[in-house]
Amino acid sequence: MTAFGGLIIILPSFLCLLLVLAFIKILHKLWWTPIRIKKLMALQGIKGPSYRFIYGNTKEISNMKKEVMGRPQILSHDILSVVQPHIHSWTKIYGKNYLQWHGSLAQLVITEPELCKEILNNKGRAYLKREPPHLVKKLLGDGLVATTEAEKWAKLRKLATHAFHGESLKSMIPEMVASAETMLERWTVYEGKEIEVFEEFRLFTSEVISRTAFGSSYVEGQDIFEMLMKLGFLIFKNILKVRVPGIRKFFKTSDEIESDKLEKGIHASIIELVRKRENKAMAGEKNSFGSDFLGLLLKANHESNDNENQRISVDELIDECKTFYFAGQETTNTLLSWTVFLLALHTDWQEEARKEVLQLFGKQTPNLDGIGKLKTMSMIINEALRLYPPAVSVTRNVEREVRLGKLIVPSNLELVVSIVALHHDPQIWGQDVQLFKPERFSEGVAKATNNHVGAFIPFGLGPRTCVGLNFATTEAKIALSMILQQYAFTLSPGYVHLPLHYLTVRPQHGVQVMLHSL
Repeated sequence: MTAFGGLIIILPSFLCLLLVLAFIKILHKLWWTPIRIKKLMALQGIKGPSYRFIYGNTKEISNMKKEVMGRPQILSHDILSVVQPHIHSWTKIYGKNYLQWHGSLAQLVITEPELCKEILNNKGRAYLKREPPHLVKKLLGDGLVATTEAEKWAKLRKLATHAFHGESLKSMIPEMVASAETMLERWTVYEGKEIEVFEEFRLFTSEVISRTAFGSSYVEGQDIFEMLMKLGFLIFKNILKVRVPGIRKFFKTSDEIESDKLEKGIHASIIELVRKRENKAMAGEKNSFGSDFLGLLLKANHESNDNENQRISVDELIDECKTFYFAGQETTNTLLSWTVFLLALHTDWQEEARKEVLQLFGKQTPNLDGIGKLKTMSMIINEALRLYPPAVSVTRNVEREVRLGKLIVPSNLELVVSIVALHHDPQIWGQDVQLFKPERFSEGVAKATNNHVGAFIPFGLGPRTCVGLNFATTEAKIALSMILQQYAFTLSPGYVHLPLHYLTVRPQHGVQVMLHSL
């Protein structure tokens, strides 16, 4: 037999072996591992809906959400059954902590504050961020919010903390005030009429993040915001879709092709902003990139050659810009919209907030000292964040087998902490949990939660608490103070209440209020 003839015989056998090995690997991932994890958790009393081959529970969850969208809506703050209907339903059947499946990925859903505290404080470094889904990574890159690398996270966190706290935050207040003044100028044509504030706050928060973080205007960054919005829609559309492992290498959907184009467009637009800032710096004082967030990022990219641990790459710079363009706008937008909605419903609290604002500022623009004294407004904002938190959940990956409370949790399982379930738990907050009662925060968060650390986490908890917390709340207090100085508002008869989980919890049909000049 010739060598060529022997090769003809061996080659099919080798290909068959590869196919068998590939089949075994897929079967292990899609069947054996889920069955093993399900049995291990069941022995510890953790149950959940049945695992479906390949898809897990994604189709059931998708159907539940569609069913909710088709229901007649009532004006209620009980939003768990609307934005997370699967968690609302399955915690009643299987208990406060249960097992569900995103494809073949096991997810342990957590709704107990003590376990939440343990997970997010992460003292043993067992609970880390999971690599974000493909489309989410296009939106946020591998920046501060998404990165799983501890050293990289620490470096980026240090930069962001410097940019959005202390003296840096104080210097941003005039820009926030100027952005609010621009918004209120637009509002003069709506006096005595209906105005939709969700879109108004989108423009306002976009202007603020453009001015304060990137030294530009909303108009200059408009293309970036629009591309981020389109990419956000594609994520929302595909979040529950499961694909066979590895197929993306050979076949892309139309949404994935579109997301690739958007990602390239965002990248090019941010590079253009960077180049403009670099040219200005080089034309003026050498290496004077500015003190805003973009300036600090550029400085870390250009001037850290002597300390490679602090240097960031161009890709890291772009990812951070994407993160703060999106997160810096979206979170405050939803916070302001839901707060105005609640104050339009509860005009007694609106009046209390107005009295406080006029007492501290009169008709003058807000200042840092006064902002820190807005106790009533802080209570209102906390209650708005409790009832309508921007993020519905926090996820962490179990890096190694670990003890969580009384449970032994295997590695490569995902923990899903439901923020909405925690914020709407009557065992924590009392039987009036679904009512708007800012007074519950009159003596601070600890008293409001009956000392359940981990029960109130609108911006997370522990070392990865949202770095933009102070920025967002300061921006919201300035905008609300300036609105209350000029206007009273009531909910429009045309308002339709439908909270929607669309990356954040947003009002699907906007927030329409009747604007009354004071």
